[in-house]
Amino acid sequence: MSTLDATRAELALVVLYLNKAEARDKICRAIQYGSKFVSNGQPGTAQNVDKSTSLARKVFRLFKFVNDLHALISPTPQGTPLPLILLGKSKNALLSTFLFLDQIVWLSRSGIYKNKERAEQIGRISLFCWMGSSVCTTLVELGELGRLSASMKKIEKELKGSDKHKNEEYRSKLQKSNDRSLALVKAAIDIVVAVGLLQLAPKKVTPRVTGGFGFASSLISCYQLLPSRPKSKTS
Repeated sequence: MSTLDATRAELALVVLYLNKAEARDKICRAIQYGSKFVSNGQPGTAQNVDKSTSLARKVFRLFKFVNDLHALISPTPQGTPLPLILLGKSKNALLSTFLFLDQIVWLSRSGIYKNKERAEQIGRISLFCWMGSSVCTTLVELGELGRLSASMKKIEKELKGSDKHKNEEYRSKLQKSNDRSLALVKAAIDIVVAVGLLQLAPKKVTPRVTGGFGFASSLISCYQLLPSRPKSKTS
């Protein structure tokens, strides 16, 4: 493959990535929380960027609650334990509620919905829903990691002295375990971000701490959305 072909391939991946509304939203999220970290809640350019980016992101999330509403009523994979099913459905319900209520917040900040006091109350309720969904996600990922660990140990026993990393099924489960571990870390970080936004512990979780954790969470989200690279053909 020539240098020009390689450049085209790389640019094609960038275009594919940026064509995703979710990817653009997470990039804006990184800018938002990065600005919050810089401003530390103090008036200035960084805080203006934080507020304007936060409002702009809400447009990306219009009607996004339908995604989790669909997941809520969709059947779960066979063999999933009942506690994990209930936690997963609770996560979908809470996240869908958060995204729906967040649209009312957007209407208020855009000047369409005039009741600011009610909008602030709705905004806090929506953030509590998001925090609840993050807690549910954390518990689901912990449960799924436990299931993956048990199945991987079973494969190791079956392989005995063989190289487990050459086994396709083991490699697949290992990749899933890595993905879920990253999702677990992100969900735990998001809980801290929600605590900061709700000001439940203002002395410990300051705007700078909230911004730092939110920025880290956003980078993880951006990484999770990266398209897979096509396998290079060898002659």
